[in-house]
Amino acid sequence: MATAGLPFATSVFSVDVDRVALHCNPVVCVISGIRGAVSVIGGGERVTGDIVLIRPGIEHRVDCKGTGINAMYLDGLSGSGGAALAQRLTGGIGDLALKAIFQNVEAQDELRRRLAIGLSPCPQSLATVIEGLIADPMSRMTQVELASRLQMERTGALRLFKAVTGQTFRRFKQWSGLRHAAGQIASGELVRTAAMDAGFADTAHLTRTFRLSFGLTPSEAIAGLAKAAPRSSPPRC
Repeated sequence: MATAGLPFATSVFSVDVDRVALHCNPVVCVISGIRGAVSVIGGGERVTGDIVLIRPGIEHRVDCKGTGINAMYLDGLSGSGGAALAQRLTGGIGDLALKAIFQNVEAQDELRRRLAIGLSPCPQSLATVIEGLIADPMSRMTQVELASRLQMERTGALRLFKAVTGQTFRRFKQWSGLRHAAGQIASGELVRTAAMDAGFADTAHLTRTFRLSFGLTPSEAIAGLAKAAPRSSPPRC
């Protein structure tokens, strides 16, 4: 069964900030400047462009002074081909990514198809598990339960999960909760309520995890969300 039918999430946030501190995004992230080019810096590299794709799991910071950023997170993708840290997206795929950032669902689906490199087919039993974890960020499913649901030995079940999702079982559950909390914060919910609803131990736990994954604290994100200019329609190709 192909992974195209899986209920992986695509999340887009716009924040008007000058910089994003060192962090490792857990999933593939595509960013664009609200008002100009942005730079991704890490591991001795600096990649600057109007639209930049950032690989997951690599520590980096973002310089977006005077521009702010639109950030799109694509769950369920393993990386960005041969780029070590990040790559500029130009031409047709750049236009496609921009449409995806502006919430064009067809463009998001097509971008996912083009970036789906190295992921394994997904059995229906695992697809059902993934759908449940995404729907319920407070899920307490254990590794033993995962193995039982897949009718596999624990190590094999964990290996399959990572091959299909691009993340470890533990990291996927944490990211699902974090994405849920970020969505609530963006919609105006209190940070402590978002933390509780997403299954975090307390506000401090959410804040630490938020900063490690996004490079901003929830309070910095809230301030940036408030300042961010509404996104208008993207330019025609």
